[in-house]
Amino acid sequence: MGEIIMNKMLSGAAIAALGVAFVTEAAATEWNASVWGKRRAFTEHVEKLAELVSEKTDGAFTINVSYGGLSKPKENLDGIEIGAFEMAQFCAGYHRDKNRAITVLELPFLGVNTLDEEVAVSHAVYDHPAVKEEMAQWNARILMTSPMPQYNLVGKGEPRDELAEFEGMRVRATGGLGQAFEAVGAVPTSVPATEAYNAMQSGVVDTVAFAQHAHLSFGTINEADWWTANLNPGTVNCPVVVNIDAYEALPPEHREALDSSIDEAIDHYLTNYGELLKKWDGVLEEKGVQKVMIDDSVLDEFRANAADPIRDQWIADMSAQGLPAQDLYDLVQATLKQQRGGN
Repeated sequence: MGEIIMNKMLSGAAIAALGVAFVTEAAATEWNASVWGKRRAFTEHVEKLAELVSEKTDGAFTINVSYGGLSKPKENLDGIEIGAFEMAQFCAGYHRDKNRAITVLELPFLGVNTLDEEVAVSHAVYDHPAVKEEMAQWNARILMTSPMPQYNLVGKGEPRDELAEFEGMRVRATGGLGQAFEAVGAVPTSVPATEAYNAMQSGVVDTVAFAQHAHLSFGTINEADWWTANLNPGTVNCPVVVNIDAYEALPPEHREALDSSIDEAIDHYLTNYGELLKKWDGVLEEKGVQKVMIDDSVLDEFRANAADPIRDQWIADMSAQGLPAQDLYDLVQATLKQQRGGN
């Protein structure tokens, strides 16, 4: 009889232990994040976010960052929509028709000077109801931006430092940047970043517009004879988004771990990118790339051709489509003023 009772007790303990195991397993959260290329300055905040949520939840919430293994860059938003993965990074210029509202952040010569300002204007725009509504159509919630400095060109042969030399220039440039170069006679193409090196090497494009980290990561600097240090026509906007269903299904403690890690992840990104920028001149010297300074008169001419006309056309087009375009543009300018202390 004692043996039977003991066996029943052991069986009960085993069932209880199994129940605890199931509860533990159910409480665990594993997400996949779709990015592209390789780990670099552009993805450091995603990596940091994954590190932080794991630390805060003692490993119960993990984010697996996949570099091209889940989706092509231009299909990341589609993957978020159908729930193929829970988190992704994309650039607005890859599919401007799907994320019209945030393309305000890709207008040329917008006036953003620093990465801190880029974070501020991006997050202000992301919080606008029109942006949230448009993203929700893709089952996407924007988590944070991927702040990048102003883009500049690398090219082969003689430097193109006069506006007349942009006529017919084949340039890898997306979104508003592509429009800016088109406005001065260039021929933009929006090949994904991962294909830019091959496009440059094969002569499909003459020049490539990237931020510094991308010229390094995708190898375009290795094909370059020159780099424009101060063209600064604008940048691209690349949010990190999460699938709304997956976000709302998170246990409260995991959602708190995710939300509370965003600012720290961005701070890590900015610190890391700042170190890269400090080393940039040394990279140019090491690779024998000429640093080209564009004359102020050329820059003024570029702005006159690209800035106001493209902005005005964007506001007209987006307003016609029912978006509060003027409000979005004014929000960017008001946020910049606030960031600079109202001066």
